[in-house]
Amino acid sequence: MNQRRLLLVAALSGAGSMGLSGCFPVVATGMVVGAFVISDRRTAGAQAEDKAIELKAFDRIRTRFSSDKSVSVGVTSFNRIALITGSVPNAAVRAEVAAIVSRIENVRLVINETQTGAPQSTSGYGADAFITSRVKLALVDDKLINANFVKVVTESSVVFLMGLVTEKEGNRAAEITSRVPGVRRVVKVFETISESQAMALESAAKSGGPLPETTGANPAQPGSTGNAIPTPAPAAPAPPAPPPAPVAPASPSGTQVMPVR
Repeated sequence: MNQRRLLLVAALSGAGSMGLSGCFPVVATGMVVGAFVISDRRTAGAQAEDKAIELKAFDRIRTRFSSDKSVSVGVTSFNRIALITGSVPNAAVRAEVAAIVSRIENVRLVINETQTGAPQSTSGYGADAFITSRVKLALVDDKLINANFVKVVTESSVVFLMGLVTEKEGNRAAEITSRVPGVRRVVKVFETISESQAMALESAAKSGGPLPETTGANPAQPGSTGNAIPTPAPAAPAPPAPPPAPVAPASPSGTQVMPVR
């Protein structure tokens, strides 16, 4: 497994800009209820499981491909949905990586966005880290969305956005991201929740009680590119393949914004 990615991830984590889960630190913006800021819409249990999923994925993929420098992938989990990004040498390895992640405990869905080809250079990983930081800062500066609700993952200048957000919040986050210099494409991998679900989470946070377990519309509904892999389930007839995803119009900045997966 490519070591340059691991070194850059470790350096970023050591800088304290984000924790293992990749969530942006609590900031004084977004949804404020009295003196309380909702920093994450996931339950504490979901956050812990996301961290465990990422650790297990890292360990199992590293163990399987320890001697293969052409495999350079990363797994990001949010609300038990695992996004795989990076590069693999061929389609067979791509499928195997997805299968490894799909067998990890508590994974609800796998979104496989790995690309076939050579791994990025060290400078490429550094550029992606810089884009991620710029996107997070742009979200923090916006007054209409809580940056803590959005997890940002960048691969080869393509930015993936994850989180439990309303449709309005997701569209706003994608629009802001598309205007960040250096972003080549924006892909929304959100779980879309209703306004009533968002209000219920706000109410629970205000009362000081635990947040309710919340899931949104599956990011792999029709309109996806077919890269979503459900976790193992009893055998059933395979459904027909979804139609190709429509290409969304370019944003004012010229950056392509993909539809919700």
